Amino acid sequence: MFAYILRRILLIIPTLIGIMIINFTVIQFAPGGPVERVLAEMRGNSAGATAAFSGSAGDLQSGGTSAYRGAQGLDPAIIAEIEQQFGFDKPVHERFFTMLSDYARFDFGSSYFRDETVINLVIEKMPVSISLGLWTTLLIYLISIPLGIKKAVKDGSKFDVWSSGAIVLGYAIPGFLFAILLIILFSGGRYFDLFPLRGLTSPGWDEMNWAARIRDYLWHITLPVSAMVISGFASLTMLTKNSFLDQISLQYVQTARAKGLNENQVLYGHVFRNAMLIVIAGFPSAFISILFTGSILIEVIFSLDGLGLLGWEATINRDYPVVFATLYLFTLMGLILQLMGDVMYHLIDPRIDFDSRSF
Repeated sequence: MFAYILRRILLIIPTLIGIMIINFTVIQFAPGGPVERVLAEMRGNSAGATAAFSGSAGDLQSGGTSAYRGAQGLDPAIIAEIEQQFGFDKPVHERFFTMLSDYARFDFGSSYFRDETVINLVIEKMPVSISLGLWTTLLIYLISIPLGIKKAVKDGSKFDVWSSGAIVLGYAIPGFLFAILLIILFSGGRYFDLFPLRGLTSPGWDEMNWAARIRDYLWHITLPVSAMVISGFASLTMLTKNSFLDQISLQYVQTARAKGLNENQVLYGHVFRNAMLIVIAGFPSAFISILFTGSILIEVIFSLDGLGLLGWEATINRDYPVVFATLYLFTLMGLILQLMGDVMYHLIDPRIDFDSRSF
């Protein structure tokens, strides 16, 4: 197992480099940029921040005309100074290798448009995203496992059919649509005004006692977590059901029944441990999926100041240090949690041997 873990850790390095190459290349061809945004603000036209530009950042067209669309009529010296400020006066390959060297030391630089280092921004926003991810993952497991077991036991019954309809509905509708529906119903959108619309805490939260803080936090987090749970429990429920159905049909279950054990003893004394292997071991992967894909739009809709909202605003504002840092950290955490999932498989069932795998 140690050799497999070591191989996976070493594999993280080229994987990170490959993903950063792809992201860096895409950014070079994306319209607009931080230089474009500053030039647009200087001309009093914020819409120009996302205007397309010809050529790469830092190149000039022939005749001394700037490659930036919003730079007509501006002194080339000013443009060169702005490029130097953002580091676009250097060749593309030099910027990329400098970025890799810095990221290897977890030096993500400073935000272009916020007076703060990127690492401080990430540390500040991370608790919100992790809080959403942990609560959502915990509730999804608490709902999906009992529901999946009951569907397996009552396979083909009316309960199974109707619950499958609800699961298909939850799987088909994106989480952000559920979020909008919950806002309309319960957050003053049209009917009831029971829950707050923005943020994770109320003004004056720091002055509250601990009991009031907990109540206020749970009050704010109810709708965002509910939207993520509704859209996320379907896959795990069906995985649990199918895993139990596979185990129920095996010979050892028939043997246990033949010994006179009742259904609960067979189900929870024998089937449960084997059937839950794949479900429990998949917890890290489920958490990373919920954290990095399900929470981004939820954070935007509910104005939750987490990593998803930070990355969204950085992308809109072309704040490249923040964009690259969040992508880098998301990828690194995803790879580590996937490795943890494999280790959990082995710890839960030692018969699973990863040492024989070549990668």
